[in-house]
Amino acid sequence: MSSQNRRQFLSLTGTAFAGLYLSSCTTAGPRASTSPALSGSASPVGALVPDPAGMFDLPEGFSYRVISRLDEPMSDGGTVPDHADGMGCFDIGNGKLALVRNHELQPQHDGGSIPSGPAFDTVQRSLIPLPGGTTTIVLDAATLDVERQYRSLAGTIRNCAGGITPWGSWLTCEENTSRADGRINKDHGWVFEVPADAPGLVDPVPLTAMGRFNHEAACVDPTTGIVYMTEDRDDSLLYRFLPAQPGQLARGGTLQALVLGEVKDTRNWSARSMAAGDTLAASWITMDNVEAPDDDLRQRGAARGATLFARGEGIWMGDGEMFFTCTSGGAARQGQIFRLQPGNDRPDMLELFYESPAQSEYSFGDNLTVAPNGHLIVCEDSYDDIVHNHLRGITPAGEAYPLALLRMQTELAGACFSPDGRTLFVNVYSPAMTLAVTGPWPA
Repeated sequence: MSSQNRRQFLSLTGTAFAGLYLSSCTTAGPRASTSPALSGSASPVGALVPDPAGMFDLPEGFSYRVISRLDEPMSDGGTVPDHADGMGCFDIGNGKLALVRNHELQPQHDGGSIPSGPAFDTVQRSLIPLPGGTTTIVLDAATLDVERQYRSLAGTIRNCAGGITPWGSWLTCEENTSRADGRINKDHGWVFEVPADAPGLVDPVPLTAMGRFNHEAACVDPTTGIVYMTEDRDDSLLYRFLPAQPGQLARGGTLQALVLGEVKDTRNWSARSMAAGDTLAASWITMDNVEAPDDDLRQRGAARGATLFARGEGIWMGDGEMFFTCTSGGAARQGQIFRLQPGNDRPDMLELFYESPAQSEYSFGDNLTVAPNGHLIVCEDSYDDIVHNHLRGITPAGEAYPLALLRMQTELAGACFSPDGRTLFVNVYSPAMTLAVTGPWPA
């Protein structure tokens, strides 16, 4: 990250500057919908209109453009890789935006042409980097024209989601815990940091103190610098990382897991432990041996009282609170959304904000973001042969509505807004595309 961005963050740590974030959510007690999903005139954006191109239905007045797609030549001599996943948008100055985009590629995948430069790991003993990592797209903020795109991290495995930081970088997370075995040369399962203004491949430094597990997403509380992280497993935990020096994650810190008193399981699969609207005080236990060579952090945490979640995935910071999805949580196993409010001098509070009653209302929510008007925007990640994936809006009252429909049998990912709130960027997973969506967003 640039030294200027880091200095700005460090000078503000400990003050209320959540307004630096792209978006916020209301804090008035929202509840899950008990009625069918909003549609048509009941939706704040109106009914979806079929896309003449047959790809991406949007409400009246909205439009999209494809700004990047699989196999396009990039400015560094490489080509756009596949499996576009989590993504963050940054104002990098001089009228430019940067999108830092994950690619959830595994060793067996074709990563396309990767330029020479630093890489965390290679295929066997060759000089060929593992195909996972990030690409960066630099846009003109006014026209959304792509000025350049390039690889910004190489040699990692299955970069799924991550999160933006207040100091201008993207935390990209490996959803993989492979061990060095001769086919690959290093252990994986780490978080890496990619400055938004990096002009090319960054030095890939694993942030090992943040734990080795099946990482999904991350967000940073700007008042404290604490990083919150989700884990994509059926028996996952919610983690937080207390950095030794806020804004300088490579200097180490303390990893903890969330505890909800007597509630040890929020999944609501065999028995209901939380209903929508329930709010419980949370505490945290400190984890040891966080580099976890046996990939057992979640089991060790649960044995000490940490609470289980059903496939924790997207997480995003709002105004003094954060939201995260649990993809297969709930009695219907169609997904849950939780809201965590850090207490600072008071106990943290966790609320079951929304639980899907049926696939038709909301199915397998994954990446999410907070819109400038306080609504949540959630990317569905269902591979059902009949129902295709939506962007789902969730109102502050906990009501779900369709914002967009992808008419391809693949997932949506990486939803994030431009700093001015006028453009929503979102990825089509495979074949990889990045879309820019504009229109009359609700106030």
